[in-house]
Amino acid sequence: LDDNTLIIFTSDNGPHKEGGAEPDFFKSNGPLRGYKRDLTEGGIRVPFIARWPGRIAPDVTTAQVGYFGDMMATFAEVTGAPLPSGLDSISLVPTLTGRGAQMQPDYIYWEFYENGVSQAVLLDGQWKAIRLKAITAPIQLYDLSADLGERTDVAKLHPALIARSTEIMRTAHEDTGIWRIPGLSNPTAASP
Repeated sequence: LDDNTLIIFTSDNGPHKEGGAEPDFFKSNGPLRGYKRDLTEGGIRVPFIARWPGRIAPDVTTAQVGYFGDMMATFAEVTGAPLPSGLDSISLVPTLTGRGAQMQPDYIYWEFYENGVSQAVLLDGQWKAIRLKAITAPIQLYDLSADLGERTDVAKLHPALIARSTEIMRTAHEDTGIWRIPGLSNPTAASP
């Protein structure tokens, strides 16, 4: 069983401050800014460690970016199950096994609804656009290849990336009946 089992260790969010936890004391985020419920890298970037003897080479690291939704396509491919249609999910099996070409997302989109509407978009695995607490808030832009801690906002230097991010933030949101946001709703998305 040990030799034929894919084991993945990861998390759904960065360190938190709940229940008396003190992430700053332990420097839980390293150079990253933010915590659970933040759309900065400290809130959403998490470790992903996988072991699958004979299929995943030991001691290999990668800069491949993914999100939890990608687990659906990954597990479907691993088990040979059909992937349900209409999902935003990319199998990470090529990255895990080192075999085949890894598909890359055009972007990854997040939104969060605590104390207002916050949105973030990762473009081309490098550029992170963040809008905090309101859909009218200015969009911040960070070059994660040079600024993983998101300390220097370069939005004014890249108007085309801001325009692209703004459009993704407008169209990637889907009304669910619970999260319906005037001015942001995707008219093509199904609403209950």
